[in-house]
Amino acid sequence: MSGRFHETQTPEGDALTALMLETFRLNGRLLAAGDRLVAPIGLTSARWQVLGAIAMAGRGAPVAHIARDMGLTRQSVQRVVDVMAAEGLVGFAANPHHRRAKLVVLTAHGRATYDAAILRHVGWSNGLADGLVADGLSANDIVGATALMRTLVARLEAALAPGAETGPQAEPDAGPEPSPGAGGEAAPSTA
Repeated sequence: MSGRFHETQTPEGDALTALMLETFRLNGRLLAAGDRLVAPIGLTSARWQVLGAIAMAGRGAPVAHIARDMGLTRQSVQRVVDVMAAEGLVGFAANPHHRRAKLVVLTAHGRATYDAAILRHVGWSNGLADGLVADGLSANDIVGATALMRTLVARLEAALAPGAETGPQAEPDAGPEPSPGAGGEAAPSTA
């Protein structure tokens, strides 16, 4: 069996690799579209993501928890939080579980800005969904795609968890390891 990406790849692995590549492309397009969508209210996709993580949690959270939930590094989220704190979008509260790791909380200005972003998002996402339906897809197709992505996230998180016996591993003859800093997680570069 010969795969599109490697001769030993199964049809399922081939299909999953194609999905991964499209996911990378989609992520880039979503970040660019998000930047354009929220720029008029003074946000970037990175800031909107952090505001959303706090708003959806319903309570303040330490930077490390926000980063973990978003699949980003703590340092990249810390940089965005520091900029947003200087602009009055977030503040800090005492954390009863940790003396040094303050909770990041939305300020009234941050909540209003997040709410404005969501209003912009609703019209945009409804328009995208209408276009998908016009292309022959259904709400069930979208729900199925979401379920697939959640399953992949859960499997990857389990494989990457400390103490996991298996995980993404290269074959011994897969070539050199990436150089330091290559292929690591990164938040969008704009804060």
